[in-house]
Amino acid sequence: MKLKKVIVIALASVMTFSMAGCGSQTSESAAPAADSGTEAAATEGTETATVSPDTLTVAVWDKNQEPGLTQIVNDFTAETGIKAQIQVTPWEQYWTMLEAGATGGSLPDVFWMHSNEITTYSEYEMLLDLTDRISSSETLDMSKFPKEIVEIYNYDGKQFAVPKDYDTIALWYNKTMFDEAGITYPDDTWTWDDFADACKKLTKEDGSQYGYALKPSNNQDGWYNMVYDMGGEIITPDRTKSGMDEEGTIKALEFVSGLVKDGYTPAYEVMTENNPEALFEAGKVGMITMGSWMLAELCNNDYVKANCDIAVLPKDTATGRRASIYNGLGWAAAANTDKPDEAWALIEYLGSQKAQQKQSDLGIVISAYEGSETNWVKAYPDFNLQAYLDMTEDMVIRPYSKHTTVWEDMISEKLIEAWNGTKEVKDICAEIATEMNADIAEE
Repeated sequence: MKLKKVIVIALASVMTFSMAGCGSQTSESAAPAADSGTEAAATEGTETATVSPDTLTVAVWDKNQEPGLTQIVNDFTAETGIKAQIQVTPWEQYWTMLEAGATGGSLPDVFWMHSNEITTYSEYEMLLDLTDRISSSETLDMSKFPKEIVEIYNYDGKQFAVPKDYDTIALWYNKTMFDEAGITYPDDTWTWDDFADACKKLTKEDGSQYGYALKPSNNQDGWYNMVYDMGGEIITPDRTKSGMDEEGTIKALEFVSGLVKDGYTPAYEVMTENNPEALFEAGKVGMITMGSWMLAELCNNDYVKANCDIAVLPKDTATGRRASIYNGLGWAAAANTDKPDEAWALIEYLGSQKAQQKQSDLGIVISAYEGSETNWVKAYPDFNLQAYLDMTEDMVIRPYSKHTTVWEDMISEKLIEAWNGTKEVKDICAEIATEMNADIAEE
């Protein structure tokens, strides 16, 4: 592996992007996601506890998942005798940490991998090839995971990660605000027109309350879903051409930027300093669209518990479509780990039906293993978690290509002009498509 080339590519991948796992709050997506799909829900400093040489280091970026995952890892240790310790590095620093480890030869033994980054880490041989180990495993059944998520983590015919989970997007709403405004709670009859009307009624002229909140970087958990509902696409299914200049894509972005222009959302300048979920938890906005990876954050917030609930996303009036962008993380291991057998044993365990079921039962995330989500809806009985599972009826894998972050970061930057109203959405989309097509061609 040519170190200089790795440094150049890895540095490019460190840029902040919106998933997954999946949205701008990404503990999962992108994050956003994605879920494809992103400021992390975890914003504390990196945990740097000393780990003994015989202990596997396990890197994740979401503090909300750490308690539950620690239970599962402790189960693994009890069964195998292999010690492992989870280390949380917030999303903003996670990829910088991995980049430093990749160039310095000290990657964590096991870590989360995202759809935006898998190509870079696979192409430059930074991940342990799991193909043969998976084939000979009596525990792991890859057919039980969503095919599209399995394929994300397969590069050049080799499998470099085992699916951890998947996510969908749903609508969070403030029941108290709806009651005060005399608005019926959202349900599966709601359209995006109903949503816009509610945004208007929920917004107060004094700026103390808005209907909705999002940023240009809220793609998987925000405007991506509207794009596919309204007949557009971000990238063609064969990932060879941008869909950003398509009629449906333009329609969706005109719709959401119109909410900003009409004052039904906080101005872009406000959103640069605040995340949507923070404004929602503070009682400043009536609705947010949010990935299932944010459940622990939102469901454990006292204000949200007292005032809020979850519904499916609205659908488009013209197409009748109600789509959810979805994504999923993968468990990967460092190619240069000095404990490859132990690292594989942990990944195999984390992908087992037993561990995947416990992950869902604890309400950590929706596990990727088929059928394991049944008890997930019971994790937070005060909320309608079923809305997230109902969104699985029409799922679109988080848009990606070989080097997703290149064009995804560019899109977020250019859309600032749409949010600010300084340029026509149609013109911005044309510029994005041209530049995105050039980026894809270079791949």
